[in-house]
Amino acid sequence: MIYYKIKKVVVNLVIHLFLLTIAASCIFPLLWMISSSLKTQETIFRDMSLIPKELHFENYYLAWQEGGFGRYTLNSILYTTSVVIGIIIIASLAAYAFSRLKFPGRNFLFYVFIAAMMIPIPGSFVPLYVILTKLHLRNTALGYILCMISVGLSTSIFLLKTFFDQLPRELEDAARIDGCSKLGIWWHVALPLAKPVLAVVVVFNALNVWNEYVLALVIFDNKNLMPLQRALMVFQGEFLTNYPLLMAGLTITALPIIIVYLLMQKYIIKGVTSGATFG
Repeated sequence: MIYYKIKKVVVNLVIHLFLLTIAASCIFPLLWMISSSLKTQETIFRDMSLIPKELHFENYYLAWQEGGFGRYTLNSILYTTSVVIGIIIIASLAAYAFSRLKFPGRNFLFYVFIAAMMIPIPGSFVPLYVILTKLHLRNTALGYILCMISVGLSTSIFLLKTFFDQLPRELEDAARIDGCSKLGIWWHVALPLAKPVLAVVVVFNALNVWNEYVLALVIFDNKNLMPLQRALMVFQGEFLTNYPLLMAGLTITALPIIIVYLLMQKYIIKGVTSGATFG
């Protein structure tokens, strides 16, 4: 009996040490980024401590001014909000249809969406460029938003359909008795219950859109339409990179996503464990 207790304690200790190591490896780059943003160009390579001797908070002001973060931040907020709302509406409707409605080619269309997950974003640059040019949507905010919506649909539909498949049909039957249509069931029953999975979809796609830059280079000619990542390029020169301002800019760009994650953390945890809810 004592042997098994000791074994259990040792196993739990090893697991917790492993998890703490993983957590530290994830948090340390963020701490180093914040620490570097408070140093100067001269001390950033000499002072290896996480807490600098002199804190230069003016780096954030200089980064905001020199990088033009104001315009680019508004652009990224517009793109991220529009894309996330579009994906939630389209993906939830499509996922509910794939899960509950019976129509010809349902499985084939669903597998097509799943297959699209295997195509990397750069692999679709050429067709997207051609389509947007023919539709006169290249170098427009609408064209970029539509492209990013299409990029996030496959994974979002897969996650939501998996959740809707596990919903008890008795809930829908009760809603039908109360006079709900299929669209009413989607709005009043399916979506409220899918909040944990929707939180995962929101964070996943918000992070994807907020950090995207390569597709924007392909679509936009006007730099005023560029997302927030464009501001970071100001600090990277051909021969010299201003690392403190770059780290301050990275901290500014990372802060909104961290806030979104913290606000939806409890829903994300429920989304990860949602498979056990209706099992």
